[in-house]
Amino acid sequence: MIINAHGLKKTFTTKSRKGAQTVEAVRGVDLEVKAGEIYGVLGPNGAGKTTTIRMLATLIRPDAGSATIAGHDLLKQPGEIRRRLGYVSQSGGVEEQISARAQIVFAAKLYGVPDPVKAADEMLDRFELSEIADRPGRTLSGGQKRRVSIALGLVHTPPLLFLDEPTTGLDPQNRANLWDRIKELRDQGTSVLLSTHYLEEADALCDRLAIVDHGVVVADGTPAELKREVSGDVVTLRLDEPERAAATLAPLARQTRLDQDVLRVYVDDGEHTLPPLLRALEEQRLGITSIALDRATLDDVFLAKTGRSLRDTGAAA
Repeated sequence: MIINAHGLKKTFTTKSRKGAQTVEAVRGVDLEVKAGEIYGVLGPNGAGKTTTIRMLATLIRPDAGSATIAGHDLLKQPGEIRRRLGYVSQSGGVEEQISARAQIVFAAKLYGVPDPVKAADEMLDRFELSEIADRPGRTLSGGQKRRVSIALGLVHTPPLLFLDEPTTGLDPQNRANLWDRIKELRDQGTSVLLSTHYLEEADALCDRLAIVDHGVVVADGTPAELKREVSGDVVTLRLDEPERAAATLAPLARQTRLDQDVLRVYVDDGEHTLPPLLRALEEQRLGITSIALDRATLDDVFLAKTGRSLRDTGAAA
């Protein structure tokens, strides 16, 4: 494991006119990240994702717990860990007044790269930034700034890259392009730990992931494993009497979940289970307004583990 973390905890105390307030941002997180994979930390804003990544990046000290990163102890060898990882924060860190090339050269010098100019040119070429290399940061688009940020984090060729909400604020085209770049990094041997609140991003990018809510891991595994754990298919129904329908269909389903007037029925095989579901509703004279059959999603996993939809927390699709 390139990351092996157990029981990480972090509490913050804030002061206001009402007095001091204690917030448990992370309440005992365990993570095991394999070398050469993209591992995601998925959850809504405020779930503890950024705090977890900042602890693992040695930027803040955990109140409790332990971790080894790239073979080094988080608390005893933070300097060794910093030399072996790249870190890209939510804000990115691109300077507004300095050219992309100069920033990458400077980062290479800070890390002691033998030929910083050559290393910067390689990064600029790798991320298709050569044409805008001499432009100041303020003139770059959001997607270009994100690529410069990743180049800054990789210029010293670390085996491990931390990406905190890497595509926040990007349009769909730039987001998809950045997904391709992140996959390329994985395929070239870089281990990637990324946080995200985008369901589709976690599904498309992550080899494995942890779903985090209120500072704890509520589920972990591959996206396919997590979805199979919930069910194979989801029948979504709108009915006149959803509560009575839920009771009627419960014996035929792995589980049912009622969200206002929408009833989700989780089954192993929707094609074979749907006819008996419809017969049961007809026998009880329960009228259906609409019906849909879909594969389970990571949002269904989040709903099953927390009792609410990730989409309803304000996280984007």
